Amino acid sequence: MKIDADAHDAIPVTLAAARAEFDAAVTYLDTATFGLPPRRSWAALLQALAQWRAGTADAVAYDLPLAAARSSYARLAGVGPSVVAVGSQVSVFAGLIAANLPGGSEVLTATGDFTSILFPFYAQSGRGIRVREVPLDRIADCVTSRTTLVAVSAVQSADGRVADLDALHAASRATGARVLLDTTQAVGWLPVDASRFAYTACGGYKWLLSPRGTAYFTINPTLIDDLTPHYAGWYAGEDRWSSIYGGPLRLAGDARRFDVSPAWHAWVAAAPAVRLLAQVGTASLHRHAVGLANRFRAGIGLEPAHSAIVSLVTNSGAADAMAAARIKASARAGRLRLSFHVSTSDQDADLAADVLRRHIAPSHAATP
Repeated sequence: MKIDADAHDAIPVTLAAARAEFDAAVTYLDTATFGLPPRRSWAALLQALAQWRAGTADAVAYDLPLAAARSSYARLAGVGPSVVAVGSQVSVFAGLIAANLPGGSEVLTATGDFTSILFPFYAQSGRGIRVREVPLDRIADCVTSRTTLVAVSAVQSADGRVADLDALHAASRATGARVLLDTTQAVGWLPVDASRFAYTACGGYKWLLSPRGTAYFTINPTLIDDLTPHYAGWYAGEDRWSSIYGGPLRLAGDARRFDVSPAWHAWVAAAPAVRLLAQVGTASLHRHAVGLANRFRAGIGLEPAHSAIVSLVTNSGAADAMAAARIKASARAGRLRLSFHVSTSDQDADLAADVLRRHIAPSHAATP
């Protein structure tokens, strides 16, 4: 069956219709840890698993949902599908960039950023790669002519702070430093124009509502030939199903040369989820998520902010109160972290505010 991702993505879906696709048994405010699958993804995955068990699955057919997911993701990230590679984890793509850096390069990053965007560069210290950590709110100002690469998350996993992407883009243009932007906590609710940066990498299992084992990598098309595809395998071939055996090297001419052989069933479930988000549209997703986060913040007496993630210091009774109310969130960096997405309603935000109002220290709440 042919999957026309572009045609499907162009059919709008309202937020109300999208939210109706979720079946959480709790008040779920933990998309920053992992997103819930919409009903369409769950149905597609169950069908694929049944075919696998029955022996009727077709390996070549798994290329269709992957291509659809690639196309829908490109739409969300503001680029064309030809500059999007797919893989399993952000650290794989960060490692690809790290392995390609010249010896002695300086990598600038934000203090306390997620380690999948840090460790691959620290691991290159034997080649003289130097990692310099600076506060997130100063990172654009700290880019100099000595900086080879800026590796930073668009949205901080620990507390939801949003990087100044305009300032970072301007600093890159002024100095020539390239930017690797981790968009794992961003694409799906925050408008991100990936074309402005040399590279972006995004894990699909959070705001893209997909299984673990799905990730995306974008590369400026002028840089494709400059990057050695260290992890190239059969799936990076121009014609995948004729590049399974033997030489010579015959990689794809576009960003697919950086594809990592996919975990098939993960992409079966990813395609409908990312398509749903593309159909709702980034502007609506952003307005909804930030609006709910600010509705919650107002309910506990805090000023509005610009993130779909809220980070709070809570007292010892918060965990029990949330458990009794069946509210699911997470703890990160010593704080309670709540995240609001397409599956969240006004009632969810109000319930969380009612339950947590007496358990937080407002003066210690993070303001992204």
